[in-house]
Amino acid sequence: MIGHLIFKDGTTFEGISFGSKKGKAGEVVFSTGMAGYPESMTDPSYQGQILTLTYPIIGNYGVPERKYWESPSIKVSGLVVSNYNDTPSHHLSKRSLSQWLIDEDIPAVQIKDTRALTQKLRDEGSQLGKIVIENDVEFYDPNKENLVSKVSVKKISVQKAFSPRKTKNILYIDCGGKRNMISCLQRRGANVIVVPWDFNPLDSEKKLHELMKEQGIALHIDGFVVSNGPGDPKFVDKTIQTTKQLMETKKPILGICLGNQLLCLAGGGNTKKLKFGHRGQNGPCIMEGTNLPAGRQGRCYITTQNHGFAVSELPKGFKTWFTNANDGSNEGIIHTKLPFMSVQFHPEATPGPQDTEWIFDYFLDKIK
Repeated sequence: MIGHLIFKDGTTFEGISFGSKKGKAGEVVFSTGMAGYPESMTDPSYQGQILTLTYPIIGNYGVPERKYWESPSIKVSGLVVSNYNDTPSHHLSKRSLSQWLIDEDIPAVQIKDTRALTQKLRDEGSQLGKIVIENDVEFYDPNKENLVSKVSVKKISVQKAFSPRKTKNILYIDCGGKRNMISCLQRRGANVIVVPWDFNPLDSEKKLHELMKEQGIALHIDGFVVSNGPGDPKFVDKTIQTTKQLMETKKPILGICLGNQLLCLAGGGNTKKLKFGHRGQNGPCIMEGTNLPAGRQGRCYITTQNHGFAVSELPKGFKTWFTNANDGSNEGIIHTKLPFMSVQFHPEATPGPQDTEWIFDYFLDKIK
């Protein structure tokens, strides 16, 4: 069956449908990752977006069971690929990509010239679009509402450390976080108390302690993590206010992706929307303060990226921690005196390189 990707400016790409027949709209973006489409498609940061994958063959290793996803369901509004493979071959595969999309009611089209599509997005910026198979739909701008409220957890839970030795308690504000982010903390001996985006632990300390007591863990919080998530950070007002209050405790804070922007805003800085964002698994980021002799650039890490907004103005007391080597945009901030830090990329990867997973160790080491 024929399907169409239609941009708001009227540009239309025709292709073959291999997902749900239900049309959907959103912001059209692209990712340059060569693998990991199940992890990317279940990343809540893609909420409200139609994802174009630039790697030419997608679907060749099928879809693994739910425990390998980054959230319980597909989060992209639609999928665009160049060449879909409907005969997957992998020992973990449980079904084809097409069947998964149909099961979750997500449209997808195979468009041969994804190169031209990606060049359009790079030249003109991310744009509104829609996938139309049978019935037309209205255009939808996900950047005009609070997307975090749609993907954040609804209730508090405790994810215990994988090893009970010398455990630390980390309060994790879920703004649409990826599953492996929590696992990275658990593997390092942390009990992770997961709370919704609008939960303030300082205002609800009694409720928090009751849950911790039920789970048999010590009644204290050692540090805070603000997760990744979708959309414009300025809509996430309650998390910004909570983070501002948490900074007053002077306990370690780590922000990741959207969390980088939220920590910036909580500290009095500012954010901006990027032209087409960073989405892929090979983003080069230079750590500031590690410049080598003779003017050589500092240490560079290859990172997983998925964001459309970035820090534009540093808050008082912070300095740049990482810088994107491609466009010079901010990739992380760190306080000059207090244990507050955040990164724009994904140190937990999945998919992508694990070059920066040490950031979780660095954060946990700040706990006294």
